[in-house]
Amino acid sequence: MKILIAISSKEYSEPTLDVGMKISRELNASTTILDVGEKINEFSMKDVDLANEIIESWNIGRPGMDVLEWAYFYLIENDFIDSNAVEESFSKKILHQKSSNRAEIHLEGLTLERLNLILRNGDIIDELRDEVKTYNYDLMIIGGSGKRSMAHDFIQYIESSIFIVNNFNPDKNYRILLAVDDSPGTSKAVKYGVRVSQAFGITVDLILVSKSGDYNEDSTFALERAKKMMRRCGIKTEVFLKVGDPVLNIVEAAGEDHIIIMGASTQSPLAKFFMGSKPLNVIGKSNCPVLIVK
Repeated sequence: MKILIAISSKEYSEPTLDVGMKISRELNASTTILDVGEKINEFSMKDVDLANEIIESWNIGRPGMDVLEWAYFYLIENDFIDSNAVEESFSKKILHQKSSNRAEIHLEGLTLERLNLILRNGDIIDELRDEVKTYNYDLMIIGGSGKRSMAHDFIQYIESSIFIVNNFNPDKNYRILLAVDDSPGTSKAVKYGVRVSQAFGITVDLILVSKSGDYNEDSTFALERAKKMMRRCGIKTEVFLKVGDPVLNIVEAAGEDHIIIMGASTQSPLAKFFMGSKPLNVIGKSNCPVLIVK
């Protein structure tokens, strides 16, 4: 599995990095930590072109370098990389320039086989979309601070599954709330639910919501398949059948002590723009982490 952890600031990204690295460690995933800094203007780019190898030459005028430096020392302090194998000063590390707006640092990991730090410069949606598409990430982890303003663009334009770290509390005993329905995305969501449950040893709650109380054959079949898979994998499971608005029922059942997992909407981008979608509405109303599986 390949995981991309998107960070944005030293002040607000620590919970995202905490959760992302914990998931990466438990899943033994190839992991990239990426910061998207502001676009470099032509004048600044002339300075950057003179420093393709040495970060020290980049410290002046390179948007995002301070966040990358913070993430670098976070990894050392939390024993994700070998402090004996790195320089004490971040400015002396070699930064490999891959393109005009993308540079990377390869790190010697202690708990992960592959671990990289990436700095991109430009529009955050464009850069994340290009990173995911070009390097084929399975899961992108982002912070929850901008979930309402940017969730639509992330869900619509990013091709990977997306985990939004919203109000995460490392001291809380979370359960998984896995939303099941007759949509094509349920099967993948169930597989992710199994993987996350096994990695962290947490219980799965399955929830099926009917607006009218009439559970159609496809939905009940999907629920039975999910229950069977959980039993086969030895995962403790509870089932909740609800009637009413799916979004409100999911949000209410999740509260603040669940990780919601659900499949992405199959609606067209135009329909999502005007009417929204169930995953987008759940993200907007929830007070807990949400994983949207694609």
